[in-house]
Amino acid sequence: MTLSAGNRIGLAGAAVVGVAFGMARYAYGLTLPGVREDLELSELMLGLVSSATFAGYLAGLLLAGRLAARHGSRAPTTVGGACGAAGAVIVTSAQSPWLLAVGVVLAGSAGGWVWAPYSDIVTRAVPARQQPRALAIITTGTSGGLLLLGGLAVPAALGSWRLVWAGIALAAVAAAVVNLRLVPRTGPAPRSNAQSGASEPAAALRVPAVYSVVYFAVVVIYFTYAADSLDRGTLPAAAVPALYAAIDLTGMVGVATGALAQRMGSLRVAALSLVTVGAALALLGLASDSLAATMASACIFGAGYMTGSAVLAVWTAELVPDRAGAAFTACLVVGATSSVAAPAVAGAIIPGLGLGALLVLTAAVSLLSGVALMLHGAWRGATTTRTGP
Repeated sequence: MTLSAGNRIGLAGAAVVGVAFGMARYAYGLTLPGVREDLELSELMLGLVSSATFAGYLAGLLLAGRLAARHGSRAPTTVGGACGAAGAVIVTSAQSPWLLAVGVVLAGSAGGWVWAPYSDIVTRAVPARQQPRALAIITTGTSGGLLLLGGLAVPAALGSWRLVWAGIALAAVAAAVVNLRLVPRTGPAPRSNAQSGASEPAAALRVPAVYSVVYFAVVVIYFTYAADSLDRGTLPAAAVPALYAAIDLTGMVGVATGALAQRMGSLRVAALSLVTVGAALALLGLASDSLAATMASACIFGAGYMTGSAVLAVWTAELVPDRAGAAFTACLVVGATSSVAAPAVAGAIIPGLGLGALLVLTAAVSLLSGVALMLHGAWRGATTTRTGP
């Protein structure tokens, strides 16, 4: 059976995005307990290395547009696949914190390289009627990658944390090969993304940008320290892969974000996402020794995480419809910067407060930010009503 252009590109994109976002970006948090024990790293060093992962993502995000402008939109996706594979190989064999940092920077950059180019590839190589389906298939790659990452945690629990990264290396190579075979080469694309996004009206993107700062910071704290929190308790080793599987399964509700935003408004959906993630963090921080509470936290987080990510794309498209991609990327750059800072700050705080207290403090930031966003929406609605016809 011959696949349509939309299905071919969708499947290839799902594979690459699944490895880059669902696996390479978040594997460090999953393997953190093993990394700490094997390499004997301090909390501060662990936090700095985690930040390096997201610094790599930010670098890839900023450089992808330049590469596409010279060599076409498929080039950044190929580079992203190569970075994911090479970084994972380096982490697998790392015997020092510096080599570990180099590996996680390369692996973390993969998500940045592949984020925007697939949107350009789809709009240029797929018939208009097939584009929504292709983009939806690509988006689901993150959930599939998280599920596979949870599966890799099983053999890792029985052997070594390095098995997770070895599995990611193999998956990255396989995805890169699929991408080269199924995605057509395109001509040079115009320079865009972060640089174009910077010229968007500041007033239009101010609130989504603030949301991005909080959302990406609290999400990266959860992913970085969830496995470590479970490892410090009395739960069985199987709790970690179960947590990732629960996040993936409940994250599927993110497909309904568009319809939900139409009914409630994107701002309210974003606010609810922050409240939901905050509740998940609070549960994890207060009851990480309870299997029921941990699974409830994972389920709540999965819904808030995927919905919160999807609503940012919907929100920026509503506010800046003529340059939605540039507006979205501008908010991603802001969020990536927040992702870089959050783990480093956490690593400095944990020795004094403890991991549980850090998670509860992060939960409070997320909850209060969600409430503030709701109040802002209500105030804006009241202002519009008073000044309307």
